[in-house]
Order: sequence, then C-alpha cells, then structure tokens
Amino acid sequence: MCPYPLHPYVGPADILAAVRRDSRGRPFEPSAVREGEVYTFVVTVEGVLRLAPRRSEHVACAGGAPVLGAGEITLVRAGGHWVAEEITNQSTGYCPDAEMSWPAVAAALEAAAVVHSGGFTSAFTFRWCDGCGALNVVREQYYVCAMCDLDLPRRPVAQPHPCTISDSPAANPPPSSTR
Repeated sequence: MCPYPLHPYVGPADILAAVRRDSRGRPFEPSAVREGEVYTFVVTVEGVLRLAPRRSEHVACAGGAPVLGAGEITLVRAGGHWVAEEITNQSTGYCPDAEMSWPAVAAALEAAAVVHSGGFTSAFTFRWCDGCGALNVVREQYYVCAMCDLDLPRRPVAQPHPCTISDSPAANPPPSSTR
C-alpha cells in the first residue's frame, strides 16, 4: 500500500474514451528533457514521474489510470542538477488537491533527482458547482461559481482515497461520468 492519496480521473468521458492505455507519458529521463519547456506530468501509483508534451491530456499521460499527482512542470538546469523551476497541480482532468498531492509529487521528484522548492509554485483549487455542474478554479479563496454565482462547496472535486496494491486501471476504472 502506498502512503499517498489516489486521485481518480474526473474529466470528460469522451477524453478518457480516446486514451490508448498503452500510450502514456514517458518516465522522467534527463537526456530527453528540453530545458525551459513546459511539460504535462503525472505521478503514477508506483510513484513514477511521467512527462508528456504540454498539450497532452493528463489522463493520456497516465494511460487512463488514477494518479498520485498531476499538473504542469518546467525544468531547468542549475548547478549540474535538474530543477523544477515551475510546478503546478493544474489538471482539470484529475483536479488534484494541492495539499494532498504535494507529498507524492515531492517524493517522485526526489526519486528522479529533481530539485524542488518544497511546494507547488502555483497551486490551484478546483470545485464543482452543486447548482449548475460547472467546474471552477477557485481564486483568492472566493468560493463562488463563475457560471451561476452559487456558493461552491469546500470539499475537493474528488475525494482522493488511499491507494492499495490493487489500484490499477483494470481493478479501479475511472468514472464514466464527468462528476
């Protein structure tokens, strides 16, 4: 059992349906990284940092599987090391809670020998509106739906759950609905 919460895919079903499970992002490989380029990333259930081009869907980078973390990352070289210059939890497909996902992201970065600042350089808070169903990015602690002006719930978009050894795409398929 891994010590981090697992984030299921909560994005559009049509995007998930288009994912080829054998086509995932690549595990971090220093020789394949372009300095200063922004990448889509996920942290797999096994704790592996996977990268894909920025325009890639996070769920495609993960091969359709639940993740421990997801977002965007910019890597630069400094002092002979790769450094996460910018790193976010920006993923509207997984909507990872910043506080809950950071420990797994930090562990994956450290396992890949990537230096980091100790937290996301930009952290996003995602909430579904119970009234109109819109996905919102909460800004400046303003929990109000941008579409219908209703108050947004304080609970995370998807309640991450503890992952177990059986957490695989086959054992726990992502939801078929958008919520």
